[in-house]
Amino acid sequence: MNIPTSATDDTAALASAQRLRERFLAALAPRIVGQRDVLDELLAVIVCGGHCLLEGVPGLAKTLIVKSLAQALAINYGRIQFTPDLMPADIIGTDVLEEDQGVRRLRFLPGPMFHNVLLADEINRAPPKTQSAVLEAMQERQVTVGGTSHPLPHPFFVLATRNPIEQEGTYPLPEGQLDRFMFMIRVDYPDGADELEIVRRTTGPEADPITAVISRDELAEAARLVRALPVAEHVLQSAIGIVRATRPQAMESPEWLRGLVQYGAGPRASQFLVLAAKARAALDGRPCAELRDVRWAAAPVLRHRLVTTFAADSEGITAEAIVMRLLAAVAKGG
Repeated sequence: MNIPTSATDDTAALASAQRLRERFLAALAPRIVGQRDVLDELLAVIVCGGHCLLEGVPGLAKTLIVKSLAQALAINYGRIQFTPDLMPADIIGTDVLEEDQGVRRLRFLPGPMFHNVLLADEINRAPPKTQSAVLEAMQERQVTVGGTSHPLPHPFFVLATRNPIEQEGTYPLPEGQLDRFMFMIRVDYPDGADELEIVRRTTGPEADPITAVISRDELAEAARLVRALPVAEHVLQSAIGIVRATRPQAMESPEWLRGLVQYGAGPRASQFLVLAAKARAALDGRPCAELRDVRWAAAPVLRHRLVTTFAADSEGITAEAIVMRLLAAVAKGG
């Protein structure tokens, strides 16, 4: 895919981005049954250069989705199974003492963090010390060992998984780390037809391996196109208005929300919301982001950024439900 830079070539650029999405989905179709929304959201995060948290109960192919994504994108992949005894050096690497012809020196041995796609499996099982190492990698695209910073490969994505129903032996992710994830994607149970197809495929002969269909250069060009895509002023205002409405102290916040949300989303949510809307439009072959793209991205951008009140928790009102009610109110103009 060669994305032109001239304004006269916009149509060709968008057609290339749309074909990239189609090739990506076609490459994963033999391995991943259903989950089309999950794959679309993941690809949007990747072309934006962001990180993603996948949440779902065990057995829904979260790990398989991430591994298949890396194979389709021709970028290297690493997996870390997070456990309570995992230490920072286990994932970022460590300095070792070497002796060569009587001269001793420290040499850095990189850990499994040094991959383009890092699957942080059950990330909430790691203690805070280890999670802080992941936080630096996500934000700074580097790790620090012994006072020396080591840059991570480019591109670098953290795709983490979390089991929402198991809390024993886990450490809640700090709000600062949650905020670094561009999307939190819900991976739900398949419907009956998809589950039947899953059983057929996984109890028969093994599927052929996924071949790479998108090169690093194509991915970088798609990312540049997303950044260059225009956004109308009213779309920007809508995105910012949705995020500001999640803050109970803001004038834009509806009265019903103020008793349910303790802390709303910050400016990073506004940035990610606009960027995700642009990615959605580009991958759909459209020349600019629209209001529907903002609404499409709102739930995965916001659902992990709202801190609900005790009243909301006691009534079983989740952040997800609050976001959906807010979007419905915005759609009605209220």
